[in-house]
Amino acid sequence: MNSKKNSISKMMPVFLTFIVMGFVDIVGVSTGYVQKDFELSDATAQFLPSMVFIWFFVFSIPVGVFQDKIGKKKMMNIGIMVTLFGLLLPFISYSFIMVLIAFVFMGIGNTIVQVSANPLLQEVVPTEKLSSFLSLSQFIKAITSLLGPIIATFFALHYGNWKFVFAVYGVVSILSILWLSATKIEETIKSETPATFTSCMGLLKNKFILALVIAIFLIVGADVGVNSNIQGFMMKLHGTTLETASYGISVYFTALMISRFLGAILLQFLKPIFFLISTTILAIGGVLLILFSPTEMVAYVGIFIIGLGAGNLFPLIFSIAINYLPTGSSEISGLLIMAIVGGAIIPPIMGFVSSQLGVVPSILVLILCFVFILFIPMMAPKKMENL
Repeated sequence: MNSKKNSISKMMPVFLTFIVMGFVDIVGVSTGYVQKDFELSDATAQFLPSMVFIWFFVFSIPVGVFQDKIGKKKMMNIGIMVTLFGLLLPFISYSFIMVLIAFVFMGIGNTIVQVSANPLLQEVVPTEKLSSFLSLSQFIKAITSLLGPIIATFFALHYGNWKFVFAVYGVVSILSILWLSATKIEETIKSETPATFTSCMGLLKNKFILALVIAIFLIVGADVGVNSNIQGFMMKLHGTTLETASYGISVYFTALMISRFLGAILLQFLKPIFFLISTTILAIGGVLLILFSPTEMVAYVGIFIIGLGAGNLFPLIFSIAINYLPTGSSEISGLLIMAIVGGAIIPPIMGFVSSQLGVVPSILVLILCFVFILFIPMMAPKKMENL
């Protein structure tokens, strides 16, 4: 085995990029504060996460193609710099339009980071441990997602300005760029032929790849839907304050973090397909618990269970896809990251349903997203039976 695969010095700066990747999850708690600051309706407020995630649909495949030409590490640094620019904008002018523009740049930057991160990680970890390391990387990302609402709420309560969380993120972004730039990573895993837009889209003719792309669309849509609606769920179902309800987001990301840490360990022994089904059923159970929660505490337990179940769904689908077609990692990554646009589509649907029909029907949208994942094993080709 190539020694580069076991180099901690190469793994660590790549893992730090997953912390930067987690910055985009601040959109969840930001939605609540921006809605309060500018007195927005539920439907209007849900366009904030849309401004983040719509760019995954627009830029993922072009980034995957361009990345195949210039390299994964260079592409990653470009993504972090774009993210950093977005983080600075709310300090220039704080208005609803400027916040939307800030999250546009954060969304574009995050698109680039996500397209680059998993293939770059593939370069520095053992191939047979990819599923486990992908879960570990998502665990690292979840640390940021967990701390974001806590940091924002701390600054809101003690300094009257929740936006200071962006300054903290900016410093980490700069450190990530410097560390990754100083680290030599030999990129050896490449497509047999250069990736093109046509070759990426051509993969969608494969029914299994198409099913995995739809799965990512729904998984991310459900994840962002939970993240950006937890405050609304808690306030409408149990009458909590915005500040108290914001801690529900931290409960969710605590569960995600625990789930991904356990997933990194369990996937050393369990088959990804079995783990996928088990955790999906757990996530559905958590949504049902929120739906029928008699008390605020039971609702928090439901939020925690959703996080435990949903935590590994993204890395599981990603690892299944890359293992299915390892030489097309840039093309696969572009397609799957494009599907993150689900984070821009599902929350507005939930916001519209909530405005028109109430909070309970909007929660049912989450259940429908998770149910699709249960059909993935039925679509898997025979070559994936050992997974």
